[in-house]
Order: sequence, then C-alpha cells, then structure tokens
Amino acid sequence: MVVSRQQAIKTHDHIDFVFGKDVILRYNDPRRFGAVLWTTDPIAEHKLLKDLGPEPLLADFTGTHLHIRAKNRKVPVKSFIMDSHVVVGVGNIYANEALFMAGIHPLKHAGQITLAEYDTLAECIRTALANAIQQGGTTLRDFVNEAGKPGYFQQQLRVYGRTGLPCVQCRQPLQEVRLSNRSTVFCLSCQP
Repeated sequence: MVVSRQQAIKTHDHIDFVFGKDVILRYNDPRRFGAVLWTTDPIAEHKLLKDLGPEPLLADFTGTHLHIRAKNRKVPVKSFIMDSHVVVGVGNIYANEALFMAGIHPLKHAGQITLAEYDTLAECIRTALANAIQQGGTTLRDFVNEAGKPGYFQQQLRVYGRTGLPCVQCRQPLQEVRLSNRSTVFCLSCQP
C-alpha cells in the first residue's frame, strides 16, 4: 500500500520502497504468500517463475491449455486448477466458485474432463477472478486491499463458506469435503 513516511510500521510490513520525499510503497504480507527478490537475470528465466502456468486473465489461458495439461491426469480437477504449474492465481476460494459456475464436480479426475468442459471452466475462472478484482478481493478475516479497505467479493460467493446452506441454483444443501487440507464446497445436484 502507498503510505507516508509518518505512518508507523505495522506487523507483517516487510519492505518499504521509498519514492521521493514522502511517498512509500509498503509491502505487507500477513500470510507470507509473496516474496521480494532481486535479480539481474532475465525475469522469465528465474527458477521460481520459469515453470509457472499462464496468467488466467491473459489470452494464452484457454480450455485447450487445460485439456492438454490434464491428459491422463488422475488428480482431482480442483487440485489441478490450483497447481501454479498449470495456471497461476487460482486460489481455493476461486477454484470452488469457478467449478460451481462450470457445473464440474471438484473431485472429478482432471483427465476425465472434456475439452468443452475445460472451455467453460477457463471462462468461469476468468469470470470469478475478474469479479473478485472488481469487488476489491475477498475479505474473510483480515484482508485489506492497497487502500486499506476490505474486499467485497465474499458477498457474491455462491459456494465457498456456505456448507450446509441451500444451493443458490437448486436449493439442495451444499456439501463440503477436505481436499489437500482445503475446504472444498460444492452442490451434488449442480456439479454431478
């Protein structure tokens, strides 16, 4: 977030980038998902970046990309789309929401999904992420955006965090399982 020199350093503030007399870009990372690295090598060749999948909001992320990468894979599709080597930026909440929008059961093997289903899923991932960005992110506990404000996407969540509540489409109770120690919420009726 952009702060002034007078703003006190808080817990989880890790680095200040100082611009001019009184403008600081402060890196705050309470969950420690990020990193700040310095390199003089080409960025695309850095060991932490070179094997990453495409950014889901760019043109090279397609259903075809997912379908090719999923060939013969027996991993659950939810784990597959959360793998940063397949696609970056699809976290747990957005994976739940995109799979619901696409009507795909999260435990279905990635290799069993058709190209048409992956085309739909790719579009649903883009939609979920774009909506979240437009709403300023998802605040479940302590997330705030660069302006220190909470995100409002949680008010649009259709499955995540709604275990046992009626499905917004069919009114059947939403189910939850743990997958890779993450909450996975889905509708048995809408996501067969």
